[in-house]
Amino acid sequence: MSGIIVVHELDGAVRARTARGTARAVGEAVRRVHAAPAAPGTTTEPGPRTLCGRDTFAMEAVPWKPSEQAGSPWYPPDEADLACPACNAAMDDG
Repeated sequence: MSGIIVVHELDGAVRARTARGTARAVGEAVRRVHAAPAAPGTTTEPGPRTLCGRDTFAMEAVPWKPSEQAGSPWYPPDEADLACPACNAAMDDG
């Protein structure tokens, strides 16, 4: 599972840009948890699309690292009910 970045799809449309160019939203509810391949040349930034094909531009990377969680799912266990079914299927096929 190395190279997978977990990202949150957040409710709400207001986002502020950080110095790194990532969308940052504070206090917004998580709508869905997605998996995305890491962007080329990095292990901490998601690529442009999730495994289900959604744009990651307005999503927020999660500190959960599947490669460091032996025996755990790709998503944070406390967010199992929010895991994207299509990303989950793609991870199962991988």
